[in-house]
Formats: sequence, C-alpha cells, structure tokens
Amino acid sequence: MRIRIDFAYDGTDFSGWAAQPARRTVEDALSPALTTVLRSPQPVRLTVAGRTDAGVHARGAVCHADVDRAAWDRLPGRSGRRPEAAAVTRLNGVLPADVVVRAARPAPPGFDARFSATSRRYTYRLCDRPDRADPTRRRDTVTVRHPLDVTAMHAAAQRLLGLQDFAAFCKKREGATTIRTLLDYSWRREPDGTCVGTVVADAFCHSMVRSLVGAVLPVGEGRRPVDWPAEVLAAARRDPAVVVMPPQGLCLEEVTYPPDADLEQRAEEARAIRTLPQ
Repeated sequence: MRIRIDFAYDGTDFSGWAAQPARRTVEDALSPALTTVLRSPQPVRLTVAGRTDAGVHARGAVCHADVDRAAWDRLPGRSGRRPEAAAVTRLNGVLPADVVVRAARPAPPGFDARFSATSRRYTYRLCDRPDRADPTRRRDTVTVRHPLDVTAMHAAAQRLLGLQDFAAFCKKREGATTIRTLLDYSWRREPDGTCVGTVVADAFCHSMVRSLVGAVLPVGEGRRPVDWPAEVLAAARRDPAVVVMPPQGLCLEEVTYPPDADLEQRAEEARAIRTLPQ
C-alpha cells in the first residue's frame, strides 16, 4: 500500500533532502525511522515532492512510500488507535528533534508525491536592517547590508510570471527541461520589518528559487532597473550578476495536489517534457 507523509524540518544541520554518503540528510533520517517503526526487513524508500538543498527548511514537505499493508495495520499494537495516529506518534518518537511528521495516512489511488503535485510554495526571508536583525531567527533569515525597496522588488518579480524557460535561473541538468510555470512571485514587508518573498510554481529547477531572489535583490538595492530580471530571463542563460542566495532564508511552505480523481492524470502530465508554445 502507498502512504502519504506530511512533515517539516529545520534544514540547518542537514545536507539537503537526498541521501548522500557520509552526509546527514533528511531522507537518511526519515527513511530509517519508517523502516524501524514498520519493522521492515528492507529499507523503506521515499519519493519526495521537493528535493531541498543543504540548509533549506520545510514546513509543508510531502513524500510517499510503498509499504507492507500488514505492517501498517500492526502499528497500533494493543492500543485502540488507528494506524494513522500510531504512525505519527511512533515516527516522532524515533526521529531527531529537527524533523517532525505532521501526518501519515494511506494515499488515494494514483497519488505520487512528486508528479501529482500541482504547485510548490516557498518563502524567502530577508532582513535589510542589520541593527534590527533578530538573532533568534538567524537560522531562517538572511541579513543584507543595504535597505531594500520592496515595492520595486515586487514589481520586478511580477514581470517573471507565467510559462517561461527559466534557464537563466537554473543549474542545467542533462536531459532536464528548464521550462516552468511561475504562478506567483511577490514581495511584502512584514510588521517586524522583515522582507518576505513568496514564490509559487508548478515545479522548480535546481537553485531556481534562490536565483529568482538573487535577481530582484539588486533591484531592491537600487543597482538595477525594475526590468532587469525580465531581461535576464529573456536571455535564457546564466548571468554572473545574478547571485544564488544563501539557503537558510528559504522554506518550502506548501505542496498542493488536485482532487483525488485527477491525481493519476496530473502525474502523467507532469512526467511529459514541457515545451513553450510556438
């Protein structure tokens, strides 16, 4: 049977999601935990909705695993709980403190944590007043030296929306497309003065979100005009003036999925290689 797991983590001390030799990763924490509570003779393999980089956080991460139904049903033991409740309690009992499982439940037919997703929403936090930086938020907020014009950053971000080739903001991978649909990219200033960017897309390329933030930062500092990020996008090649921002300001907030009846069709669509209309 396939189960869906919703979880969160502080990415500070992880080398990203994906398992790596001699590195501490989120996958290497969650997979053994699930293997342990299910008493599986083989490591339980996970498929995640978004493979975050080292130092990136998540509040709304989602993954799926195919597990033995009998082992799942045995999770409550002698208690009267449902397997869903027992799974959450048992997983959080063996996971490290910087990973928390929010929910675990049987997935509907056709569900794929990665390919069934319709969008991923990230936020990025910036502090542009070093004297007002909150030291208790240093793990999830990046401090910059110059005051930022958030209105200009928002205007620049809005020019990047839609179905586009984001090659200028992605690390190219052999055989992978850089065409994505940017559903929302906005900036606002919170009451405490923090500048927060929200980025939503159907999917993201490697380093895309941090590069999108790096593209509007010089606009906010007054070093580039509002149209500059769109010009970089149109050039469709990496620009050395676009800085890939530090990871700690980035957090995966939410992954969305279509109604259950549309999950399988959505997964098929997501697997298809995207092209731009002629």
